[in-house]
Amino acid sequence: MSQQKNTGWAEVRTDTQQEITQQTQNDRVGENKLAYATLTQPTTDVLPSSWRKIPTADTFKQISTNNKKVKTKDCQAFGKYPVIDQGQEEIAGFIDDENRIIKVSNPLVIFGDHTRIIKWVNHNFVPGADGTKILEAATFVYPRYFYYQLKSIELPDKGYSRHFKYLNESTFKVAPIAEQQKIAAKLDELLAQVNSIKTRLDAIPKILKRFRQSVLAAAVSGKLTEDWRKTVTLINWEKVNIGQIASVATGKTPSRAELAYWNSGTIPWLTSSATGSKFCFDAEQYVSEIAVKKCTLKLFSPGTLLLAMYGEGKTRGQVTELKISATCNQACAAIMVDEKVALTEFVKLRLFENYEETRKAASGGNQPNLNLNKVRDIPIFLPPIDEQTEIARRVEQLFAYADQIEQRVKDAQARVNHLTQAILAKAFRGELTADWRAQNPDLISGENSAEALLAKIQTERSNVNTGKSSQRRRSV
Repeated sequence: MSQQKNTGWAEVRTDTQQEITQQTQNDRVGENKLAYATLTQPTTDVLPSSWRKIPTADTFKQISTNNKKVKTKDCQAFGKYPVIDQGQEEIAGFIDDENRIIKVSNPLVIFGDHTRIIKWVNHNFVPGADGTKILEAATFVYPRYFYYQLKSIELPDKGYSRHFKYLNESTFKVAPIAEQQKIAAKLDELLAQVNSIKTRLDAIPKILKRFRQSVLAAAVSGKLTEDWRKTVTLINWEKVNIGQIASVATGKTPSRAELAYWNSGTIPWLTSSATGSKFCFDAEQYVSEIAVKKCTLKLFSPGTLLLAMYGEGKTRGQVTELKISATCNQACAAIMVDEKVALTEFVKLRLFENYEETRKAASGGNQPNLNLNKVRDIPIFLPPIDEQTEIARRVEQLFAYADQIEQRVKDAQARVNHLTQAILAKAFRGELTADWRAQNPDLISGENSAEALLAKIQTERSNVNTGKSSQRRRSV
């Protein structure tokens, strides 16, 4: 029975390992194929002879958004018409006012004047507020090719200042129209693979979070060391609470009006924000020795656990271990474990595992708080010291395994993010379609060349302008 139970826990790690392996193996294969696609041809700044460079400002017309723009605060969670703005999300919200719709017959591109974000839109929509530029590709530019090339253009980052002028001043590379379509199709295929890899990589941190939580649950319930005990029975485990195995205290905030308490301070003074990391090595604020004496501040030794009793967002319930001597404010509970009966490391594992339940124990109005008694009442199932030691060792080993995977995922995500720009750059040097050009010379030369296409457009524009001038003279 013991062996079966242990196998059940072992399967948690094995299943997690298999799940991550399945994700990453496919990604490595896909990543290698995509990397090969970006490296098989020598890079060069020389464009194919059938291409031409023109100002980006000449490749589109801007669609007016007068009396149509909608602010984010006026959007609804649901509605008839999607609102698209310059933000990160594809859709900012919805509204029901049909008078604000931009009707789309040919695909359009959104350019974020402040954010530099590029979006593809091929359906009716409502434009977001300030900074949402709507661009329609010129007739000599294939819309999808236009979209991808805008994404490839590197613009200076001016913060939240305007960037549209930099886009207008940039250089656009015009290929023959048939080649534009081929490039767009190739980019659709390659970048779909990149996005697929990104999606799988982005899923791994959630898998690791579940894994860590399952490790903690197994640790404090005794399942992690069933094989070590050689029985499922929790021998000599005792149900206690934090107050029975540790001293629990808090700190205070010296008056800010007393400059002597804060000027030239040398003693670390911590707030609940310090609980965001597993260990605390330094402080953002310091108080003076005068403050410690006058305000009777308690100094807590390294090894003390600091639990946030209140704080914004996810802060309440977080725990850190002090690696320095420090005092704290009244938002923190300092837990000093009696090492004769419990290991600080084991108690910390229990507090990590109990995070959600600790948060639920808070009470109050807009900002629920814990208090020292609620912290003292947190239950803990306490094994003998030697088993606590073994549990801490195993958790450290398993967490180190998870940390290694997490770092590899971050490295892979960075490579894949770079891959997108590498593929786009290669596309707009003409390198993705070199073989295609060799096989289809009739589609890129003569009247099909970019030069001939631009000349034709220029002639049409000149004729239109001449016609308008003649009409004005006749009207005079």
